[in-house]
Amino acid sequence: MFDPKRVALVSLAMVVTAFVAGAWLYKRDAAQTQSALAQGQPEQVMRADAARYGSADAKVTIVEFFDPACEACRAYYPLVKQIVNTSFGRVSLVLRYAPLHQDSDQAALMLEATRRQDKFWPAVEAALAAQDRWASHDKPDIAQLWTALAAAGIDIERVRADMKTEAVTAALAQDVAALTALKVQQTPTFYVNGKRLLDFGAQQLKTLVSSEVKAAYGD
Repeated sequence: MFDPKRVALVSLAMVVTAFVAGAWLYKRDAAQTQSALAQGQPEQVMRADAARYGSADAKVTIVEFFDPACEACRAYYPLVKQIVNTSFGRVSLVLRYAPLHQDSDQAALMLEATRRQDKFWPAVEAALAAQDRWASHDKPDIAQLWTALAAAGIDIERVRADMKTEAVTAALAQDVAALTALKVQQTPTFYVNGKRLLDFGAQQLKTLVSSEVKAAYGD
C-alpha cells in the first residue's frame, strides 16, 4: 500500500545520506589538494627561521600552522609537545602563524617578538593559558595578553619595540603568504616531513609521526 509519509521519510533519508557523502568527499578532496600543494611547494611548508621546539638534528619535523586564539591549538599543544619530548631527539616541532581570528595577527607579532628575548616558548604557553581571557571570539581583549606575558617574566617594552621591526613583521607576512599558497583554512594544520595530515585527529597525528620516524630511523 502506498504510504506518502514513508516515501517522504525515505526520500529525506536519501537526501541526507547524499549530503553527508558529498561533504565527506569534498573534505577529502580538499585535503588531498592541500597535500599535493605541499608536496609541490616544500618551501611554503617550512620557514627556515621559524621557531623550533626540540632538536635541530631531528630527522622528523612537525610543522604546525598555529593560531594563538584557536581553542584546538591550545588543546593539541600538550600532545604535540609530548610527542617531541618522548621522541629521544628524533622529532621536532616548528610553529608557523595562521592568524585566522580577530587580533591574532597582533598576538602573533607579540609572540614572534619574544624570540628576541629567548622567551618564545614561555610566551606561547602563557598565551595559551590565558587564551580564554584575551581571545574571546566575539570580544577579544589583547590587553589581557600583554598582562599574561608580563606575568611570565617577559620584557613588555622590548616586545612593543621588537614587534614593529622588519624581521618580525616579515616573518608573519611570510607565514600568511604560505597560508594562501597552501590553502590552509583552519588551525591547527599539521605537516610531518612535508606530508599534510589528511585525516585530522590526535591518533592520526601520532600514527603519521610514527610512520615518518620509522622511515627515517628504521624503527
